[in-house]
Amino acid sequence: MIRVTDQISIDESDLDEQFVRASGPGGQNVNKLSTAVELRFDLRGSSKLPAPLRIRLERLAGRRLTKDGVLVIRAEKYRTQELNRADARARLVALIAQAAIAPKPRIKTRPSRAAKERRLKAKSHRADVKRNRRARPSLD
Repeated sequence: MIRVTDQISIDESDLDEQFVRASGPGGQNVNKLSTAVELRFDLRGSSKLPAPLRIRLERLAGRRLTKDGVLVIRAEKYRTQELNRADARARLVALIAQAAIAPKPRIKTRPSRAAKERRLKAKSHRADVKRNRRARPSLD
């Protein structure tokens, strides 16, 4: 089990890891070893996550989410499989922890009378400034 928060944990059997060849610099190893990790987590198939968290997580995942509801995280920052695997898992945990924070509901407020008056006074002052910039015909 991978613990995300006190209430949320992920079963390691829900994760699917594939090791693929990394892109970019790496000398001879880049052509011989599969050090990059492609971590897949089935969001829609996971029964451990509550529905509101799953919805927020789908929104946060963006293009990392496939049409089938699988979250794909690719880690290739390091030159070893172990470090890339740890990095991919840490990024998954961070993403789920971010989605676990429920947004505060917006409370509707209305501007005060003084705020409305200040806004209108600023608008009229700005209009006066622009009006005074206009070219005036000379009285010659």
